[in-house]
Amino acid sequence: MALTRPTLTRRGVRALAAVAVALAALTGAIVWFAGSEDRALDGACDGVLPVGDVRSVLGEDAELDVTNRTEGAFGDKAAKSGGKRANSLSVRCRIAAEGTGHIAVTIAGSPRPRAEYGYGELYAAVPASHTLPVPLGNGWSGLFAAETARLDDAEDGTATTAVLLDCARRGDSLLITVETALRGATTLDDPAVRPDFVRTATATAEAANDHWGCGARLGTPVRTVGLPVNEDEYEPLLGAKGTCAAVPTASRSAVSTARETARDRAPRENCVLGTRDGSPLYRLEAYYGPYAEDARSQYTRDYDYENVTPAEKLAGRLGQSAYWAGATCPRGAESALYLIRAADADGETRRRPDLAYERAALAAFAAASAEHRGCASPSLPKG
Repeated sequence: MALTRPTLTRRGVRALAAVAVALAALTGAIVWFAGSEDRALDGACDGVLPVGDVRSVLGEDAELDVTNRTEGAFGDKAAKSGGKRANSLSVRCRIAAEGTGHIAVTIAGSPRPRAEYGYGELYAAVPASHTLPVPLGNGWSGLFAAETARLDDAEDGTATTAVLLDCARRGDSLLITVETALRGATTLDDPAVRPDFVRTATATAEAANDHWGCGARLGTPVRTVGLPVNEDEYEPLLGAKGTCAAVPTASRSAVSTARETARDRAPRENCVLGTRDGSPLYRLEAYYGPYAEDARSQYTRDYDYENVTPAEKLAGRLGQSAYWAGATCPRGAESALYLIRAADADGETRRRPDLAYERAALAAFAAASAEHRGCASPSLPKG
């Protein structure tokens, strides 16, 4: 028996055509949504994020969720809009990969408008509680901090990199801060992996430098970066060669050890002075550019009960046991800020302060730091 070929009615043809159109539309939608992730990533942080580096850290095939916010203006645009050299630029973006971690980026112009003082931190912070951040070196003015925390059966690792760009225009700067948090990140201890986290920040800084017309001098690729200095990594103060160099010992205060990092143009420096067994007694700190501005704004907000604070005067004394000094620098809108504060856990240094030693230690620390950064001789507290 011969087989007959089925024929299509006009209604059938129209039905098939509708199905074809629907499939084409569905396919187009799938392509569009798949591409939307790439478009969101390309536009993150005003388009200055290095997409390749982000995907390399979070996973080449990871599904990414991108959030983004850009506010304010910088440089010439800020001057035209506000009539003053006040940079209100605030850029934030966050790229998250489910089950892997996230990269959070902030870019802020300095100096900030004075109207923003007293409303929390002006700039993203770099962790410095139990460890000391280390400088990036390689011609960059920057810092690297890292910490790990055990959660459930895995280790979470967080690395924070800050890069400060001193713009060609006197007083303007851009601060780029990149936080990379990875689930199960035991790789922070691997010296071959740490530069991957830093590269995201330096590549973002390079793009930001061009995008906002900063004109800063850039560093070279960072191929090695050390781990932050732990609490047990103290050494004799007399042999200090980094941030604690030139700071004197003190028999009365039992100061004989130091915990320090290299200086290497870091925009924030730390030196912890301790007893023979490393127990902390004093903490010396240096702040430059936006970090100095942020510290002074915090005093404006949190220490308004003091008669005079670093927000009003270049040098002076805070409370029972704390001094500050200041210095003008060739670049940066804010004068450098130097502090010495009691760091001992039991408060003995606060109850029986050695004020003469505090002034001497601060003077030596501030002078060495200012000379390294090319700043003027610091203004020091009198008593």
